[in-house]
Amino acid sequence: MKAVRFHTNGGPEVLKYEEVDTPKPKNDEALIKLEAAGVNYIDIYQRSGQYATPLPTTAGGEGSGTVVAIGSEVSEVAIGDLVAYTGPLGAYAEYAVVPAWRLVKLPVSVSPSTAAALMLQGMTAHYLTHSTYPLKPGDTCLIHAAAGGVGLLLIQMAKKLGAQVIGTVSTEEKAQLARSVGADEIIIYTQHDFEQEVLKITDGRGIEVVYDSVGKSTFDQSINCLAPRGCLVLYGQASGPVPNIDPQILNGKGSLFLTRPSLGHHTLTRSEILDRASTILGWVSKGDLSVRVHATLPMSEASEAHRLLESRTTTGKIILVP
Repeated sequence: MKAVRFHTNGGPEVLKYEEVDTPKPKNDEALIKLEAAGVNYIDIYQRSGQYATPLPTTAGGEGSGTVVAIGSEVSEVAIGDLVAYTGPLGAYAEYAVVPAWRLVKLPVSVSPSTAAALMLQGMTAHYLTHSTYPLKPGDTCLIHAAAGGVGLLLIQMAKKLGAQVIGTVSTEEKAQLARSVGADEIIIYTQHDFEQEVLKITDGRGIEVVYDSVGKSTFDQSINCLAPRGCLVLYGQASGPVPNIDPQILNGKGSLFLTRPSLGHHTLTRSEILDRASTILGWVSKGDLSVRVHATLPMSEASEAHRLLESRTTTGKIILVP
């Protein structure tokens, strides 16, 4: 089969589209004939070496397709089921083996492409708004990269929970997109200081929570946007890792909370995966949650997909298809 692998860490050019053996499922695994793979920032962290992986690595941790073989102990899915998953590496390929407990059957109204755009980012937005800092009516949240894949989903889920949403984006085009899914206030950070704007919007009070996937370039100002006992949820580092901080800063700025969560720790069991996935897939089926796909590229153009994502010009998701 064809797959996209990297044998060394580095830029997008280290991704190689090459022939590899088709994997065989173990007793508790299923073999999936992939129809779509999602491209996510964690793929870039892994490719660049920010997150260590064994080498060579077949890239991609999110995919959807049809079950074509199962191990002897598999009861969660059957051959012929249309499924999606996130977690195990190997989705930038024609076939992938996945632990069966991680597979979610798709509703007939949700396409494989939509599912591949939703599993990682949708469940991320769900745990951030429902578990890490459970939003409630009256809360105000700041969402960085509000027109990105997770950002657009975060806005919609925050509004479902009754929160006021302030988003940051880089262009007016992105501002319009974020407003179209429900953002109350948008700050174009290339034109305005987002810290000053947040304090202006809140009459100096500050906000309950910041959802920050940018990291190094936004971290200090994000902290300054928080009201006493507010929470900074750092769930990515698109601009680079945050330098070490003195925890006393959190005390001095209002007994603040800082957390660095991950999806893996919020999908530890099959029950948790099914609960989150069924909720977001159900919303999509009913038209209550929109998923934006920025571009769909052939698997052989994975390097270009990474360049696009790293350029921070995308709005929504990039999908690869075998």
